[in-house]
Amino acid sequence: MNPKYIERMVAIALSEDVGAGDITAALISKNQQATAEVMTREPMVLCGQAWVNEVFLQVDPKVKINWFVQEGDCLSKDTKLFSVSGSAANILTAERSALNFLQLLSGTATTTRAYVTQLEGTQTKLLDTRKTLPLFRLAQKYAVKCGGGHNHRMGLYDAFLIKENHIAACGSIKLAIEQARKNHPNKWVEVEVENLEEFSEAVAAKPNSIMLDNFSIDNIKSAVKQKPENIKIEVSGNVDVSNIKQLALLGVNYISVGALTKHVTAIDLSLRIIK
Repeated sequence: MNPKYIERMVAIALSEDVGAGDITAALISKNQQATAEVMTREPMVLCGQAWVNEVFLQVDPKVKINWFVQEGDCLSKDTKLFSVSGSAANILTAERSALNFLQLLSGTATTTRAYVTQLEGTQTKLLDTRKTLPLFRLAQKYAVKCGGGHNHRMGLYDAFLIKENHIAACGSIKLAIEQARKNHPNKWVEVEVENLEEFSEAVAAKPNSIMLDNFSIDNIKSAVKQKPENIKIEVSGNVDVSNIKQLALLGVNYISVGALTKHVTAIDLSLRIIK
């Protein structure tokens, strides 16, 4: 992750939370020192150390952080994550922003790991989508990688994903793919199809990959049998932890899951002053 990106995110978060000053922390003597520990109240995959470090750095560079675990670690309930020592007031001012980043990104990584675990023993890769929280695109996609997943395109600029409305506006799947190749010959071209007739049309137009949107099991099997070696197949729509293994065993190259980043359940973390 780009340190400048993290620095900007943290600055905005602290401005939002602290504003003109933490009036509650001001009740504590400036000379009061403390040590606090953060632990998880549930199993998790750790993600977001750099954001935590940056929060405490921006609030008070003198605060010392000691991590007991590593980024990407699978951790059990009640594991101690890190300790912080320094000004009690500044630790408490930084607490919420630091934990907000850590619980959100760890939540994304933890969910991703649950899906990736189901794909063990298959050749299928788990992809994220653009269904991320606003302003958290790069951070959440980083969290997906921490959880063992793979990033789809980062945005609208680095790869084509030609969907139903693009096809309608361009006139056909063939015309849309031809224009994409003309505009950006070196960009990855993917087209989304909704039935086997559109799939056959897409195969003839030779994209890099074809996304099967809400296909039945039987239609996915048929598409896998028909596809040429040089075209990848991605499955999307109504995928969850309970059925992703079944879909992967059909022989698809990728499965994309929007829930990795849009249905975020934050990890339950706790900070307690111990002395």
